[in-house]
Amino acid sequence: MRNSRRSLIAAVAALGALTSVAACGGGAHSSASGKAGGTYTFWDPYPQFDASSAWGKLVAKCGGDAGVEVKRTGMDTTDLGNKALLAAQQGNAPDVMLVDNPVVSTLVEAGILNKTSDLGLDTKPIQKNILGAGEIDGASYGVPIGANTLALYYNKKVLSAAHVDPASVKDWASLTAALKKVKAAGKKGITFSAINTEEGSFQFLPWFWGAGGDLTELNSDAGVAALSLWKQWIGSGYAPKDVLQNTQTTSWQQFATGDYAFGENGTWQLGNADKAGFGYGVIGIPGRNGGSAPVPTGGEFVTVPVQKDTSRYGVSTKIVTCLTNSANLLTTDNTLMYVAPTAAVQAEQVKSDAKLEPWVRAVAAARGRTSGGLGTKYPSISQPMWTAVQATLSGGKSPKAALDAAQTAAGKGN
Repeated sequence: MRNSRRSLIAAVAALGALTSVAACGGGAHSSASGKAGGTYTFWDPYPQFDASSAWGKLVAKCGGDAGVEVKRTGMDTTDLGNKALLAAQQGNAPDVMLVDNPVVSTLVEAGILNKTSDLGLDTKPIQKNILGAGEIDGASYGVPIGANTLALYYNKKVLSAAHVDPASVKDWASLTAALKKVKAAGKKGITFSAINTEEGSFQFLPWFWGAGGDLTELNSDAGVAALSLWKQWIGSGYAPKDVLQNTQTTSWQQFATGDYAFGENGTWQLGNADKAGFGYGVIGIPGRNGGSAPVPTGGEFVTVPVQKDTSRYGVSTKIVTCLTNSANLLTTDNTLMYVAPTAAVQAEQVKSDAKLEPWVRAVAAARGRTSGGLGTKYPSISQPMWTAVQATLSGGKSPKAALDAAQTAAGKGN
């Protein structure tokens, strides 16, 4: 593990390319202070939850159970990552920190996170593919609070009017055929986000991976096929041209008008789906030739940053353990609309809300964006990838030319 000013500067640059795919808002930063029995600092990317929220109360309770007061600060995901690196340079990192899963490898590269094994944290019950998003060289550096991912929401009324059975959508060909029928019936096809940020990459990855793509070879035949699919949909009028500007929020707003058959979006929209005013269902994103496409894992990890005073780790570990025990995970993940990271809690979630069943299946097929040894290389791959998507869908380049340029750029970045 490196812990130098040089690696911290490099990490700041890497974090600049990553943005949150589900969190929003902003906040301030506070520094660590106090010994065990005093005050412990806690940062998270949930500024939407104040001290009176269920999450705020849980964090305070876990501190109280450990015999300390917790000073919690919620802030935007990107802001949190950058401030964590700055705090590490200044020697005042928070005691406990929740970070978006692709940021974990960047913070590890900077040398500011402790291994879970060194802290005595038990990660055995955690689903391996969810834990993998926070593993580097076989070691884990945090405990996932939960996971979110992507699937296809569908409008039952629109599909029925177009005589499309959602169960018939099993691969790209059958999905495209369904979109054609929907358009012929006078409705709109599919919404998604192809914006030039991490959200665009996040939404493109199921199609890229579903074609058999590998992030180390963006311009493979599989990558070209995935980008060609999106280009075909826009050219045929099955998807709107403004996917280029759509965030996942604005894409959802389009789907919520009731005019679209499908919307690619995440677990976190379930609450909004219930308020949409029309019947909906959820199916997994299909692979090119059938089966479920691998989808990217979203969600955060509870981590313990490196401290000069190592005696603080005992209390920090108690706080993490409290936040991630089964009873608290169930409450937290239901509040966040996340899928729990353990099979036992997932079963409890589905038992209480059957609508979560397709999401549990989707998470089971999910991959961490930094998994497979990519680690801190991911940001320098993701940015050229979303740039290629933009270039193609705007009509500037062919899928092959755009991905050739992306592969060259990714190679220079690594």
